[in-house]
Amino acid sequence: MLELEKARRLSLWSQVSEAIETFADDLPQLPVYPSTNPDAARALLDAVDFTRPMPPSEALELVVSGLRQHQVHNGHPRYFGLFNPAVSTMSVAADTLVAAFNPQLAAWTHAPFPCEAEQLVIREIGMRLGYREGQASGSFTSGGAEANHSAMLMALERAFPDFAAHGIRALSGQPVLYVSSESHHSFVKAARMTGLGAAAVRSVAVDSGFLMDPNALAQQVRRDRDAGELPFMVVATLGTTSAGLIDPIQSIASLGAKQQLWVHADAAWGGAAALVPELKPHFDGLGRADSITVDAHKWLSVTMGGGMCLTRHPEMLERTFAVDAGYMPTAETATPVLEPHRSSMQWTRRFIGLKLFLTLLVAGWEGYEETIRNMVRLGGVLRVKLAEDGWRAVNVTPLPVVCFQDGTRPEGTSLPFLKSVAKIVESGGRAWVSITSLGGKPALRACITNFRNDENSIEELIEILGAARRQVG
Repeated sequence: MLELEKARRLSLWSQVSEAIETFADDLPQLPVYPSTNPDAARALLDAVDFTRPMPPSEALELVVSGLRQHQVHNGHPRYFGLFNPAVSTMSVAADTLVAAFNPQLAAWTHAPFPCEAEQLVIREIGMRLGYREGQASGSFTSGGAEANHSAMLMALERAFPDFAAHGIRALSGQPVLYVSSESHHSFVKAARMTGLGAAAVRSVAVDSGFLMDPNALAQQVRRDRDAGELPFMVVATLGTTSAGLIDPIQSIASLGAKQQLWVHADAAWGGAAALVPELKPHFDGLGRADSITVDAHKWLSVTMGGGMCLTRHPEMLERTFAVDAGYMPTAETATPVLEPHRSSMQWTRRFIGLKLFLTLLVAGWEGYEETIRNMVRLGGVLRVKLAEDGWRAVNVTPLPVVCFQDGTRPEGTSLPFLKSVAKIVESGGRAWVSITSLGGKPALRACITNFRNDENSIEELIEILGAARRQVG
């Protein structure tokens, strides 16, 4: 029963293909936010009895029904929520091929083509972001959290050569790292998992535009050094989750070099904008970062999960992650190769990078430039339409994320009011926006990182928001 005979397989593949195409056709009419009632989802699972196997077609029908009814459809043309895009056709094909061929990317000798294809993409992406030709190295990851964690480990290894062997207890003080108050919380989680503790993550003050203040960073580093603590890393966020803000990477990189800090650029979402020539100046200095996080499953529109951790210090990969294991095959080649299990956090790993490799083969850099450029244009349309309907933007960014409040009434900036509006929009099923906080103040948030968003979907969103505002009263 683990391998169906060919005729049943062919029938199953046909059923899968039909389910995917039917979903694509139906998506614009489906609720963006279907039922998230746990009782409803569990009721669907009442039919499951692992002691009584189902026919393959029935099993597939159950799963397709569950996915259609009980998940947020982030590929919907009126999904304006988080950085979860519609996905490229070629990334769906890639994940299918990876599942079928099932290459094992722990050892280079087990998967030469997958390993080399991934490194080609990493070098090319690195060069587009500002690294010199051939300088970038790194790995594909499960997502941005793993990439950020990997960067933190490299920073610790460079600053404290005894860390890998003896841990924090071998150090003379408390290592500390610096993020802005608008940074992603994966750094707090990584600090816990590395044994540093959450208190090691120092939140640096932001300026009036909610960007990391380099002067405040310099003062914080000086205070910590004077207190006997050990600064080792600073994180610039290039496209914050809440508001799409871009920290001043050039100034932060200069201060990092002066203070001997590892400079990490968390460009998980916003870094894709650097692929567009007219947007690249907003990321001036990115090539000076010691490491960069990019999530292909965000603005590069591939299936989850597809993160990348890039570095311009290839030697740090093996220094940080290599463990000698006699049972692992070793490549004996005339040309040096990068062993995945010796250069990344993961050991057994799937061919993550194929989804981006295949999409790039078909769309090319020009295809990505045009798609991202159009989404940025639509972000401008969204700002204008919101303003025309009495909503007030509270963030300033060249990226297509708008945080906004109701400018037509005194209570339009309060959390209860904004939550009520968001809840009505969500429950109606026609669109999805989120609630966020910027500088401690609540706001509604809409972003465009979905290539199915268009001007019609923006017009509908404005209509839906207006109706929700009137319903709140």
